[in-house]
Amino acid sequence: MPLSSVRIVPGCTLCGICEQICPEGFEMGAESAALRPGIDLSQYEEKIIEASDGCPVQVIEVNR
Repeated sequence: MPLSSVRIVPGCTLCGICEQICPEGFEMGAESAALRPGIDLSQYEEKIIEASDGCPVQVIEVNR
C-alpha cells in the first residue's frame, strides 16, 4: 500500500538523520525537520520509511 501522508510531529531534535537518509524528501528548518513541499511520496517511499525508522525521537509519522 503506498504512502498516503507523512508528517513531523512536535519533538524534533534537529539531528538531521532524516535529511541524511532522504535529502530529496526532508529539509531542516529553524525548529524542526520538514517534508519538502511537492515531494512525490511514492517516488521516495522506501527512503522516507527508512528515515522514519531511523529517527531517534520517532517524530516522523508515516501513514499508508
